[in-house]
Amino acid sequence: MAEPTHTPLQMRPHVTDEEMLSRAQNYYADMATRRTIREFDTKPVPQSVIDACVAAAGTAPSGANQQPWHFVAVRDPGVKKQIRAAAEEEERKFYAGGASQEWLDALAPIGTDADKPHLEDAPWLIVVFAQRYGLDSDGGRVKHYYVPESVGIATGMLITALHVSGLATLTHTPNPMGFLRELLERPDNEKATMIIAVGHPSSDATIPEMAKIKKPLDGILTVR
Repeated sequence: MAEPTHTPLQMRPHVTDEEMLSRAQNYYADMATRRTIREFDTKPVPQSVIDACVAAAGTAPSGANQQPWHFVAVRDPGVKKQIRAAAEEEERKFYAGGASQEWLDALAPIGTDADKPHLEDAPWLIVVFAQRYGLDSDGGRVKHYYVPESVGIATGMLITALHVSGLATLTHTPNPMGFLRELLERPDNEKATMIIAVGHPSSDATIPEMAKIKKPLDGILTVR
Protein backbone atom coordinates (compact mmCIF):
# COMPACT_ATOMS: atom_id res chain seq x y z
CA MET A 1 0.00 0.00 0.00
CA ALA A 2 1.36 3.40 -0.98
CA GLU A 3 2.21 5.80 1.82
CA PRO A 4 -0.23 8.74 2.04
CA THR A 5 1.08 12.14 1.06
CA HIS A 6 0.05 15.39 2.68
CA THR A 7 0.17 19.03 1.75
CA PRO A 8 0.07 22.04 4.08
CA LEU A 9 -3.39 23.38 4.86
CA GLN A 10 -4.20 26.62 3.09
CA MET A 11 -5.02 28.71 6.13
CA ARG A 12 -8.05 30.97 6.09
CA PRO A 13 -7.74 34.54 7.41
CA HIS A 14 -8.08 34.71 11.18
CA VAL A 15 -11.36 36.05 12.51
CA THR A 16 -12.18 37.07 16.07
CA ASP A 17 -14.87 35.41 18.16
CA GLU A 18 -17.08 38.44 17.56
CA GLU A 19 -16.59 38.20 13.80
CA MET A 20 -17.36 34.47 13.87
CA LEU A 21 -20.60 35.10 15.73
CA SER A 22 -21.58 37.89 13.36
CA ARG A 23 -20.93 35.68 10.33
CA ALA A 24 -22.87 32.80 11.86
CA GLN A 25 -25.83 35.00 12.72
CA ASN A 26 -25.88 36.62 9.28
CA TYR A 27 -25.73 33.20 7.64
CA TYR A 28 -28.61 31.97 9.77
CA ALA A 29 -30.66 35.07 8.93
CA ASP A 30 -30.11 34.41 5.22
CA MET A 31 -30.86 30.69 5.41
CA ALA A 32 -33.99 31.37 7.46
CA THR A 33 -35.44 32.99 4.32
CA ARG A 34 -34.99 29.78 2.29
CA ARG A 35 -38.32 28.33 1.28
CA THR A 36 -39.41 25.39 -0.83
CA ILE A 37 -41.68 26.66 -3.61
CA ARG A 38 -43.87 24.99 -6.20
CA GLU A 39 -44.62 27.91 -8.50
CA PHE A 40 -41.67 28.88 -10.68
CA ASP A 41 -41.12 31.71 -13.13
CA THR A 42 -39.93 30.44 -16.50
CA LYS A 43 -37.24 33.16 -16.60
CA PRO A 44 -33.93 31.56 -17.69
CA VAL A 45 -31.07 31.03 -15.26
CA PRO A 46 -27.53 31.14 -16.72
CA GLN A 47 -25.75 27.81 -16.86
CA SER A 48 -22.71 29.49 -15.31
CA VAL A 49 -24.67 29.89 -12.06
CA ILE A 50 -25.67 26.22 -12.06
CA ASP A 51 -22.06 25.24 -12.81
CA ALA A 52 -20.75 27.27 -9.87
CA CYS A 53 -23.33 25.83 -7.46
CA VAL A 54 -22.61 22.24 -8.49
CA ALA A 55 -18.88 22.94 -8.18
CA ALA A 56 -19.54 24.10 -4.61
CA ALA A 57 -21.46 20.89 -3.91
CA GLY A 58 -18.50 18.94 -5.24
CA THR A 59 -16.32 20.27 -2.41
CA ALA A 60 -18.37 18.30 0.13
CA PRO A 61 -16.64 15.79 2.40
CA SER A 62 -17.21 12.13 1.54
CA GLY A 63 -16.30 8.67 2.77
CA ALA A 64 -12.65 8.00 1.84
CA ASN A 65 -12.92 11.08 -0.42
CA GLN A 66 -14.57 8.93 -3.08
CA GLN A 67 -17.10 11.64 -3.98
CA PRO A 68 -19.85 9.13 -4.87
CA TRP A 69 -22.17 11.58 -6.60
CA HIS A 70 -23.10 12.81 -10.03
CA PHE A 71 -25.40 15.70 -10.91
CA VAL A 72 -27.35 15.92 -14.16
CA ALA A 73 -28.58 19.45 -14.90
CA VAL A 74 -31.55 19.39 -17.27
CA ARG A 75 -32.74 22.44 -19.17
CA ASP A 76 -34.03 20.80 -22.37
CA PRO A 77 -37.84 21.32 -22.45
CA GLY A 78 -38.40 17.94 -24.09
CA VAL A 79 -36.45 16.07 -21.44
CA LYS A 80 -38.17 18.01 -18.65
CA LYS A 81 -41.53 17.06 -20.17
CA GLN A 82 -40.53 13.39 -20.15
CA ILE A 83 -39.38 13.63 -16.54
CA ARG A 84 -42.67 15.24 -15.54
CA ALA A 85 -44.75 12.60 -17.31
CA ALA A 86 -42.83 9.73 -15.70
CA ALA A 87 -42.81 11.36 -12.26
CA GLU A 88 -46.53 12.07 -12.36
CA GLU A 89 -47.23 8.48 -13.31
CA GLU A 90 -45.45 7.33 -10.15
CA GLU A 91 -47.12 10.06 -8.10
CA ARG A 92 -50.59 9.01 -9.22
CA LYS A 93 -49.87 5.51 -7.94
CA PHE A 94 -48.59 7.01 -4.68
CA TYR A 95 -51.71 9.08 -4.03
CA ALA A 96 -54.06 6.33 -5.25
CA GLY A 97 -53.03 3.80 -2.64
CA GLY A 98 -49.28 3.38 -2.78
CA ALA A 99 -48.82 5.51 0.33
CA SER A 100 -50.19 4.80 3.78
CA GLN A 101 -52.99 6.99 5.09
CA GLU A 102 -50.64 8.18 7.82
CA TRP A 103 -48.22 9.43 5.16
CA LEU A 104 -50.98 11.14 3.20
CA ASP A 105 -52.27 12.77 6.38
CA ALA A 106 -48.77 14.15 7.06
CA LEU A 107 -48.67 15.64 3.54
CA ALA A 108 -52.17 17.12 3.69
CA PRO A 109 -51.17 20.48 5.29
CA ILE A 110 -48.66 21.01 2.49
CA GLY A 111 -51.31 20.54 -0.18
CA THR A 112 -49.33 18.40 -2.59
CA ASP A 113 -50.87 16.11 -5.19
CA ALA A 114 -49.84 14.13 -8.27
CA ASP A 115 -49.70 17.19 -10.54
CA LYS A 116 -46.11 18.48 -10.87
CA PRO A 117 -46.05 21.45 -13.29
CA HIS A 118 -42.87 22.75 -11.64
CA LEU A 119 -40.96 19.97 -13.36
CA GLU A 120 -41.54 21.81 -16.64
CA ASP A 121 -41.83 25.41 -15.44
CA ALA A 122 -38.52 25.56 -13.55
CA PRO A 123 -35.70 26.49 -15.95
CA TRP A 124 -33.48 23.78 -14.49
CA LEU A 125 -33.93 20.36 -12.95
CA ILE A 126 -30.86 19.00 -11.20
CA VAL A 127 -31.07 15.25 -10.72
CA VAL A 128 -28.81 13.94 -7.97
CA PHE A 129 -27.33 10.48 -8.48
CA ALA A 130 -25.56 8.36 -5.88
CA GLN A 131 -22.81 6.09 -7.15
CA ARG A 132 -23.39 2.82 -5.31
CA TYR A 133 -19.91 1.69 -6.32
CA GLY A 134 -17.10 3.07 -8.44
CA LEU A 135 -15.39 1.67 -11.52
CA ASP A 136 -11.67 1.35 -12.03
CA SER A 137 -9.86 1.81 -15.33
CA ASP A 138 -10.55 -1.82 -16.24
CA GLY A 139 -14.26 -1.59 -15.45
CA GLY A 140 -13.94 -3.44 -12.14
CA ARG A 141 -16.02 -2.48 -9.13
CA VAL A 142 -14.57 -0.20 -6.46
CA LYS A 143 -16.40 -0.24 -3.13
CA HIS A 144 -17.75 3.10 -1.98
CA TYR A 145 -18.21 3.99 1.68
CA TYR A 146 -20.89 6.07 3.42
CA VAL A 147 -22.66 6.77 0.14
CA PRO A 148 -26.01 8.05 1.52
CA GLU A 149 -24.29 10.28 4.05
CA SER A 150 -21.83 11.68 1.50
CA VAL A 151 -24.47 12.36 -1.14
CA GLY A 152 -26.75 13.90 1.49
CA ILE A 153 -24.05 16.36 2.54
CA ALA A 154 -23.31 17.32 -1.08
CA THR A 155 -27.00 17.78 -1.82
CA GLY A 156 -27.41 20.05 1.20
CA MET A 157 -24.45 22.12 0.08
CA LEU A 158 -25.96 22.36 -3.42
CA ILE A 159 -29.31 23.60 -2.10
CA THR A 160 -27.48 26.12 0.08
CA ALA A 161 -25.37 27.37 -2.83
CA LEU A 162 -28.47 27.80 -4.99
CA HIS A 163 -30.21 29.78 -2.24
CA VAL A 164 -27.18 32.00 -1.59
CA SER A 165 -27.09 32.66 -5.35
CA GLY A 166 -30.62 34.07 -5.17
CA LEU A 167 -32.51 31.08 -6.53
CA ALA A 168 -35.40 29.05 -5.16
CA THR A 169 -35.64 25.27 -5.11
CA LEU A 170 -37.98 22.36 -4.66
CA THR A 171 -36.76 18.91 -3.67
CA HIS A 172 -38.79 16.15 -5.28
CA THR A 173 -38.45 12.41 -4.68
CA PRO A 174 -40.86 10.38 -6.80
CA ASN A 175 -40.86 6.75 -5.74
CA PRO A 176 -39.50 4.70 -7.42
CA MET A 177 -36.97 6.80 -9.36
CA GLY A 178 -35.47 4.18 -11.65
CA PHE A 179 -36.90 5.95 -14.68
CA LEU A 180 -34.45 8.82 -14.16
CA ARG A 181 -31.37 6.64 -14.66
CA GLU A 182 -32.84 5.24 -17.86
CA LEU A 183 -34.13 8.54 -19.19
CA LEU A 184 -30.90 10.41 -18.48
CA GLU A 185 -28.75 7.50 -19.69
CA ARG A 186 -26.72 7.07 -16.53
CA PRO A 187 -24.68 3.92 -15.83
CA ASP A 188 -25.89 0.97 -13.77
CA ASN A 189 -23.79 1.91 -10.74
CA GLU A 190 -25.75 5.13 -10.25
CA LYS A 191 -29.07 5.52 -8.47
CA ALA A 192 -31.19 8.68 -8.58
CA THR A 193 -31.89 10.08 -5.12
CA MET A 194 -33.60 13.41 -5.79
CA ILE A 195 -34.81 15.93 -8.35
CA ILE A 196 -34.14 19.56 -7.45
CA ALA A 197 -36.23 22.07 -9.39
CA VAL A 198 -34.32 25.36 -9.63
CA GLY A 199 -35.34 28.85 -10.68
CA HIS A 200 -36.97 32.11 -9.64
CA PRO A 201 -40.30 32.12 -7.81
CA SER A 202 -43.31 33.16 -9.87
CA SER A 203 -44.98 36.42 -8.90
CA ASP A 204 -47.87 34.48 -7.34
CA ALA A 205 -45.79 31.86 -5.53
CA THR A 206 -47.06 30.76 -2.13
CA ILE A 207 -45.84 28.49 0.65
CA PRO A 208 -47.84 26.44 3.15
CA GLU A 209 -48.22 28.14 6.52
CA MET A 210 -46.79 25.09 8.25
CA ALA A 211 -43.57 25.47 6.26
CA LYS A 212 -42.71 28.53 8.33
CA ILE A 213 -42.80 26.53 11.55
CA LYS A 214 -39.31 25.35 12.47
CA LYS A 215 -38.20 23.65 15.64
CA PRO A 216 -36.56 26.03 18.13
CA LEU A 217 -32.87 25.72 18.87
CA ASP A 218 -33.46 23.91 22.14
CA GLY A 219 -35.49 21.36 20.23
CA ILE A 220 -32.61 20.42 17.94
CA LEU A 221 -29.49 21.10 20.02
CA THR A 222 -28.19 19.48 23.18
CA VAL A 223 -24.96 20.73 24.74
CA ARG A 224 -23.21 18.37 27.16
